[in-house]
Amino acid sequence: MEQPPAPAPQSTEAPVKQQQNPQTTGPAPQMAPNGLGPMDLPQIPNPTLMDPEAMAAILPTQSFIPDPSMMAIPMPDPHMMAMPLMMANGNTPAAPAQPKEISADDIALYDRQIRLWGVAAQAKIQSANVLLITMRALANEIAKNLVLAGIGSLTILDDTIVTEADLGAQFFLAGVENPVGQNRAQAAHPAIQKLNPRVQVHIDAEGVKSKGPSYFAGFDVVIATDLDSDSFNLINTATRLNGRKFYGASTHGMYGFLFSDLIEHDYVIEREVGNIATQPKQETRTRSIIDVKTRKEGTKNMESVTKRELFSTWFLASDMAGLPEEYTKSKRRLKSVTPALSCLRALWEFTQVKSGQVPSNREDLKMFTQIATQKHKALGLPSETLSSEFLRSFLQNLGSEIAPVSAILGGQLAQDVINVLGQKEQPIQNMIILDGNTMESLMYPLHPEGALGTLQLSLASNEPLIPNGGAGGDVMMGVGMDGIPFDPTAMAAMPIPDGFPMGGAMIPPGISMPIIPGQIVPVLGQQPANGTGEHLPTPDASIVAGLPAGTAPPSQPSAAPNATSAQSQGQPQGESEPPKGSST
Repeated sequence: MEQPPAPAPQSTEAPVKQQQNPQTTGPAPQMAPNGLGPMDLPQIPNPTLMDPEAMAAILPTQSFIPDPSMMAIPMPDPHMMAMPLMMANGNTPAAPAQPKEISADDIALYDRQIRLWGVAAQAKIQSANVLLITMRALANEIAKNLVLAGIGSLTILDDTIVTEADLGAQFFLAGVENPVGQNRAQAAHPAIQKLNPRVQVHIDAEGVKSKGPSYFAGFDVVIATDLDSDSFNLINTATRLNGRKFYGASTHGMYGFLFSDLIEHDYVIEREVGNIATQPKQETRTRSIIDVKTRKEGTKNMESVTKRELFSTWFLASDMAGLPEEYTKSKRRLKSVTPALSCLRALWEFTQVKSGQVPSNREDLKMFTQIATQKHKALGLPSETLSSEFLRSFLQNLGSEIAPVSAILGGQLAQDVINVLGQKEQPIQNMIILDGNTMESLMYPLHPEGALGTLQLSLASNEPLIPNGGAGGDVMMGVGMDGIPFDPTAMAAMPIPDGFPMGGAMIPPGISMPIIPGQIVPVLGQQPANGTGEHLPTPDASIVAGLPAGTAPPSQPSAAPNATSAQSQGQPQGESEPPKGSST
């Protein structure tokens, strides 16, 4: 006569069906994520299934009704957001990797690097699960360095097929028989695994946009390479939702960048006690000393200083953040900032507007030059440093891979990942720009100013983000990869011009917010005027000649490109070199 066990299978199947079919509506099942006990979740129907007129009753705080022809704009999923940790691949809640004990064989194998950063750091490295997205030349270098360092596992996510262009700079394809036509990650897998059999190397041959946000919860570090700005943005949003560390990086011939969003990262500096005792304090806008411990080692007084770094999202750092105060208050330092930063920001915006395409014709080059000039001016940089020669050089390098540049940038990124996992060194904060022509790799901490920057940095936490970054109300978010909101932190507080494209989604006019007084809102496709009322210069023949690699030349003849030099980039002759940004 015992009937209680019968309902149990029904209650366990309900949430599984709801995860597999996002169109499911109805009452939310009782859940107990991470063993915390049952919870009551709000009953919110799926807005993509509802008639637009019915949305007014469901969303009374919204000042607009989505049009049926618009892209589906998802509501923040209460079932997903309410969990302390996201579900890893729909199975069990993911938890941060715990360091495991190192065997005697491992100590013998990794003896040199253990002498450098210690057994405790090596244990953390060997417990790390890393996701690497897109297997091109830059990712080859990153994978090589991480696998040789002995991370726990490396998952490579890439659905692209090998082409002839991949054979030039991707050394993992060198020994593959007939690689063209094979999956790029699968073709490189044997050579990567051979580097270190102790590391688990997994291949995921699906596309990154087929993954939901919970996919990224199963990794400690997510590294996205050679993607467009929207993809970086969406992946970074997913890692923030899951409390995971994110790196984004790309190379464009002689130029490249790497970006890091560690949300909130603690690390320990071991050093001898100085003449003045170290005290907990705020060192910079993003760095604080949170703990100091002293000890005696022989005749020396040593201290362990725990520092905390806060980070901004890709969405904010890639476009909205300006240079730090130490640059803006020094003309010499502004003059030393590489114009590659302005060109990269222009490229990120251009690819957003052009659906991932790079400049390939005269109209594109004109538009790119206008955007680059706007970005350069918005950063407060002197106009002479963004020369026609530099613009031409940057455009000519688009679409190409150069092995030495990939090796330098890949080594920097992999080394920072090792430092972050071991928690023994100061991490990159938060953008590095590499100029292969000048052989400079400079670091710029890019964070938004004012109330937006304060909010962004205050939200840094080891816990995943809550809907809308903790803001009240039913703020709707721009659609992204599998319904991921593009940036809940920024969306909650950021002034958005009507209909301005951000993160790949057009923000409807009904949710525009007041613009900050004095804020410059660029209008793409229109040539803005500068402060004197004069219009910005149009690209000359030498710039138009700078077509990216692999594109057809313009129909009209143009000046032959000259070699790029420090003088052509705005470096005056006979003047001592100004102070640079932090070199890595």
